[in-house]
Amino acid sequence: MGSTEYTKMAVNSTNDRAWSGCAVLFLRCCNPGSDLLTFYKDKHGKFSVFKVIKLTLTDVAGGLDGYEILKLHDADPFLGVELKFMDALPCKRFLDSYACGSLLQFLSQHASRLLTLPDGVAMEAVLKAGTHILDHDLKNTELCLQHIYQSQPVRLRDDEVTQLEQQLQNSYAPPVQTPQEVPKNCFLFQKRMFDDRPLTSADQQRFAAHVGRDWKRVGRALQKNCRALKGTAIDNLAYEYEREGLYEQAYQLLGRFIQSEGRSARLGRLISALEESKLTNMAEIMLDIQPRE
Repeated sequence: MGSTEYTKMAVNSTNDRAWSGCAVLFLRCCNPGSDLLTFYKDKHGKFSVFKVIKLTLTDVAGGLDGYEILKLHDADPFLGVELKFMDALPCKRFLDSYACGSLLQFLSQHASRLLTLPDGVAMEAVLKAGTHILDHDLKNTELCLQHIYQSQPVRLRDDEVTQLEQQLQNSYAPPVQTPQEVPKNCFLFQKRMFDDRPLTSADQQRFAAHVGRDWKRVGRALQKNCRALKGTAIDNLAYEYEREGLYEQAYQLLGRFIQSEGRSARLGRLISALEESKLTNMAEIMLDIQPRE
């Protein structure tokens, strides 16, 4: 059968089933005293070896999609890497890279960097599909594709590989930012830190001058943790100081809060109540934050 017919069988075999196939890549390091299998057997080295292999396969022909690693296994003195290909074209790219030596070159580069091996360390590989050693037929890509197509995987992806894949994905995730530690005498507003000082009469005046009709909303937020403002206290203030107007009502509200809570009536509690009431602009006024231009 000619090579053209093999190509047709390999690439257009979807008439029978979707194209897929399996190959086993056997790898070892030629450096005396250091080999991939030893690193793989080490608890801490296993992930590094897996990352070396994944990066190598990613570099192959500018990125290799349409494949998955099914299993890594001990094939002393080699480390066996069982690969499943889901399409003939990425499989062909893999074969081309393997045949020209670029796969081993990438493997050496990543192993030197991640496994602390000497630069340019020599690597050896053997590629098999079933009982066929594909190294003997690399000049005949179509024949190699056919052998891989005929070698179907006998297992699903190994649980260990799944765990290593997840670990690799997590290593690429952006680091979780540690929340800014806030001292007990401070609070955060809009990612800025402010001194959580006791409220003063000046705060009372500023609050009363700017809060307007929203003073009741702020009062309802404050009353959750202030016994003096619970029940009908806020409505009583509204009735008692109705003639004096909104300024006096708001002034008396904050005054009642300060009188009841003492030194616990702090700026941070008022700012939290304003945020809860969706009065961000009012919070900025209380903190003397200048509006952005």
